[in-house]
Amino acid sequence: MRHPYLTDDHEMFRKSLRKFLEKEAYPNYEKWEEDRMIPREFWTKMGEQGFLCPDLDEKYGGSGVDWGYSVVINEELERVGSGLIGIGLHSDIVAPYINSYGTEEQKQRWLPKFVTGEIISAIAMTEPGTGSDLAGIQTTAILDGDHYILNGQKTFITNGIQSDFVLVACKTDPKAVPQHKGVSLLVVERGTPGFSRGRKLNKVGLHSQDTAELIFEDCRVPKENLIGDEGKGFLYLMEKLQQERLLVAIAGQVASEVMFEQTLEYVKVRQAFGKPIGKFQNTQFMLVDMATDIEMGRTFLDQLIAEHIEGKNVVTKVSMAKWKFTEVAKRIATECMQLHGGYGYMEEYEIARRFRDIQVSSIYAGTNEIMKTIIAKNLGL
Repeated sequence: MRHPYLTDDHEMFRKSLRKFLEKEAYPNYEKWEEDRMIPREFWTKMGEQGFLCPDLDEKYGGSGVDWGYSVVINEELERVGSGLIGIGLHSDIVAPYINSYGTEEQKQRWLPKFVTGEIISAIAMTEPGTGSDLAGIQTTAILDGDHYILNGQKTFITNGIQSDFVLVACKTDPKAVPQHKGVSLLVVERGTPGFSRGRKLNKVGLHSQDTAELIFEDCRVPKENLIGDEGKGFLYLMEKLQQERLLVAIAGQVASEVMFEQTLEYVKVRQAFGKPIGKFQNTQFMLVDMATDIEMGRTFLDQLIAEHIEGKNVVTKVSMAKWKFTEVAKRIATECMQLHGGYGYMEEYEIARRFRDIQVSSIYAGTNEIMKTIIAKNLGL
């Protein structure tokens, strides 16, 4: 499908990326799932080809292109497998914080290594007792001379094991009223004293994506690693969550498209009672429902991406897309598995992995219940 925000240059870029992924990702993805890790070598190969942070300015090593190129990358990575979400998080969630709020010195120090893949990044918001309520985080960072003393624990952190750079949401003023005014963002680098990693978490899906607990015990972070202004971290998080949730919506839409394509081909060849199961009306109606939801979803999503690229405030629409597309994808995963019959429950069929992987999409980047709360508020309710 030709998206309205893409040009011929974007399509040439997509062809180049697909060729790269057909060589470097598709043949290896099942092994990465078994190993529970995307190798660093793949990150550096992505960087060498210009597939990390392409929208960054050329002076930081990027290509200075529009965000449509990032959309292409995230779509094609999702077609390989949902376990590659850590790359989108690195390029399109973490890097923008540094690019938007960092000092020139910070940008020069870190962003070129983001582009090459020498640095793998993570963002640490969620805590064992705090998920969607970001103002209620308990991790503290108290200034002591030239350093912040960081104490706390984070969990469910994407890229948690391999990350060299962790953007940590913390309380620099635990007594602030209201609470969100005490939140700041600090960068903790690999090897910082007091920073350690807990368990590599064993998840239902996204097996190749390294998710971990992070622990900070009297961790001494140079005050030069403060991103933006002290006390404005919550504001920065709210500003950037629009793009994060849009990425989840994109992944949900693409996952639906992939599962539908695979199942459509399957029902044309799978025989039952002397004919392909695609000839049965029940199968046809199920696939028609999927095709309609996918087509309508793609139209809405493409317009939403175009508005986001234009810099419009689309928080309400992004919240709609995030919850709707992930719920649709979960339903399509269930129905596609059903149409595969017993084979759909077997690991050698991709639909089994897709079924596992899609479940978390309604939880991370803000639960779908939180999305509905945001929409209701913006409707004046």
